[in-house]
Amino acid sequence: MRRPLAAAVVAVMLAAPALAQQQEPFEPEGFRTDNYRAPVPATLEGARVLTTAEAEAIWRAGSGAFIDVLPRAPKPKNLPEGTVWRDTPRKNIPGSVWLPDTGYGTLPPAMDDYFQRGLARASRGDKAALLVIYCLADCWMSWNAAKRALAYGYANVAWYPDGTNGWERAKLPTEQAQPEPRPEQ
Repeated sequence: MRRPLAAAVVAVMLAAPALAQQQEPFEPEGFRTDNYRAPVPATLEGARVLTTAEAEAIWRAGSGAFIDVLPRAPKPKNLPEGTVWRDTPRKNIPGSVWLPDTGYGTLPPAMDDYFQRGLARASRGDKAALLVIYCLADCWMSWNAAKRALAYGYANVAWYPDGTNGWERAKLPTEQAQPEPRPEQ
């Protein structure tokens, strides 16, 4: 009786890591185009994946450009007169460039150009400059944006998957952010 029970326990223990790995999100070949607020993969081929401590070290050293890609709803163009519009406040990592709506799986040409121009400004035109791309935890927007930066030819892309959630959990400073002006769509 003891041997079959022991064998069963060992079999379960050996199978558990394999089952856990199956639950982790995998890296898709292309961009994620739906369900953007979901668990993200642990990797991004071609990019360095940062922990909060690593992101903080880069930030403190000033050795990388931080790019926030959190989406932001634009003010509707035809609001009735007298309607009060309040943008949702955003606090991001100090010194970041906020390029909202650039992490969707598909970008209209104007937004693709906006993202490329924003990265060029942040990197000062140097495709070897370190770009740290982030959003929130469990947000595919930053994964997509980092993958897109790699596709544009940036060679030193770092993805910070915990984003401002991880940053704030570590009690690191944030600042009120304003996005870079978006193109008219």
